Amino acid sequence: MLDTTSFILRLKTILAHKELSSAAFADLIDVQRSSISHLLNGRNKPSLEFIMKINEAFSEVDLQWLLYDEGDFPKSENKNQIHSSNNKNQFEHNSNHKTLERIVMFYTDGTFKTYTEK
Repeated sequence: MLDTTSFILRLKTILAHKELSSAAFADLIDVQRSSISHLLNGRNKPSLEFIMKINEAFSEVDLQWLLYDEGDFPKSENKNQIHSSNNKNQFEHNSNHKTLERIVMFYTDGTFKTYTEK
């Protein structure tokens, strides 16, 4: 059975490691910001869909570590691969072949920079 309190601590570890706010994390894994807030405050338990979105978005997160604190974080192998074509750089996920639209870098001083394909 999943220990929610320990899961929340591991989720916070991911946020700190990636230097993400809870809002940025929610946007990154495509869930409502309130879902993250409720989870971090212990109001809700993580759903399977939520856990799988983390697993898909972060190749360095070992599912066994996330769920049961077994294994290491970050894990050393990388499930996602970066491909490039002749004229255009693309990031493709093995299962659904998504094309990169933009990269947004957030800095600790509150500024950010957006990179888009021209």
